Amino acid sequence: MQITRTSGPNSTVVLEIELPPDRLAHATDDAVRALSRRTRVPGFRPGKAPRPVLERHLGPGVVSDEAVEHLVQDAYRDALLQEQILPLTNAEIEVVQAEEDKAFIFKATVQVRPEVELGDYKHFNFQPEVEVIDDDRVDTVLGELRDQNATLTAVEGRGAKDGDYAVISFVGTRDGEPFEGGTSERMPLILGQERLIPGFEAHLVGVEIGGKTDFDVTFPDDYPETELAGQAAHFAVEIRELREKILPELDADFIATLGEFADLEALRSDIRTRLERNALDRARHTFADQIIDYAVANATLELPEILVDQEVEVMHDEFRGTIARQGITEEAYLKAVDKTDADLHAEFRPGAEKRVRTLLVLSQVADTEAVVVSDEEVDAEVARGRGRYADDQKLVAYFDSERGRSYIRSTLRRSRVVEGLIDGWLADHPDHQPLPHIEDGPEPAIDQGQAAANAAVDATDPGSILDDVPTPAG
Repeated sequence: MQITRTSGPNSTVVLEIELPPDRLAHATDDAVRALSRRTRVPGFRPGKAPRPVLERHLGPGVVSDEAVEHLVQDAYRDALLQEQILPLTNAEIEVVQAEEDKAFIFKATVQVRPEVELGDYKHFNFQPEVEVIDDDRVDTVLGELRDQNATLTAVEGRGAKDGDYAVISFVGTRDGEPFEGGTSERMPLILGQERLIPGFEAHLVGVEIGGKTDFDVTFPDDYPETELAGQAAHFAVEIRELREKILPELDADFIATLGEFADLEALRSDIRTRLERNALDRARHTFADQIIDYAVANATLELPEILVDQEVEVMHDEFRGTIARQGITEEAYLKAVDKTDADLHAEFRPGAEKRVRTLLVLSQVADTEAVVVSDEEVDAEVARGRGRYADDQKLVAYFDSERGRSYIRSTLRRSRVVEGLIDGWLADHPDHQPLPHIEDGPEPAIDQGQAAANAAVDATDPGSILDDVPTPAG
């Protein structure tokens, strides 16, 4: 097999593949046998009908088409492996010559990962910034703990004030007539949070349980209901329930509910330790993001549209999952915000371009740094995925597929290269405090939310390395 490789525009490669005449002859014989076994021809046993009879029965050119299709698939796969090419899309095939007793020649044009020209990614002039945990920060957490364990008690002997939990009924009118959405028998709200119309809750301050008040307010100009935006309305309101939040005292009884702490100082010490550990982990992650941004900013590459389009679809599927977990269908969301799929894709595109650029650059850095992920490590992640997502057969199948394995391998390589750059910087700056992970190591590939979205759209990871190759489009 002779292969001539040339570079095309927009990160494409053109392979002209030439095979000796006997390859087409053997492929034709194989096609006759295969078609004969699959075709019931009167007067012949399965697999015994000769080529002329098959062509009369199935039509001229069927045998040749079958032979060419299988020959192209086999030769294309061999050429990709020989040339170490991982295609991003199915190849466009052009058969140049397919005549008996002549060399079989075809061209395959395939989109590949673009060349990435790295700039500097190591010699940055920034360093990790670790938050200082002071007494005020500890006090804030103590306040949050008290708030989480607060109780609501009925208000007695006073009117409503900001911070109270109220249940109100109200009737809203315009020009003396009620309007749609302007009436409620029981509306819960926390006074002072301005969840309703600006200025509405201020009129309730001082009103006692069972008390009534009425007032005029004006809807803001950007109010979602356009018919009400900028319009004045009159509201008659009654406070039906009123409760206040009572925070627990920082005494021994409360401290005992939080764990085995000898006293308040022991609790404060534990909080400080946890905050300091979180601050170190947060500093490491922020430092990692800065290193990635630095490497990407200094790199030069041309983004293939096919990868950006694919990443838009991945982000779209991630979005579907996010709103589904909130009990919202995509149809309901699009109707509520008055948008279309095309609008969403336009919003996702800048993020998709950034994500693809980042994945490609990190993959190139991993190549430069000779970062290797073994088959055993990929196998371990696949096995972990089978166990963790046993009820999601599509995701499990994706992990088992070549695309899924490549995604896992690429994700582990990218994570490893960034962690290596951080550890390298720390080694060069021994005076800086260590930045350990809270976890034992980087987050496993299967735990990242993008895995499910990639599986949903059967995506090829932009940073994939050669593991196996697909066949061309038929």
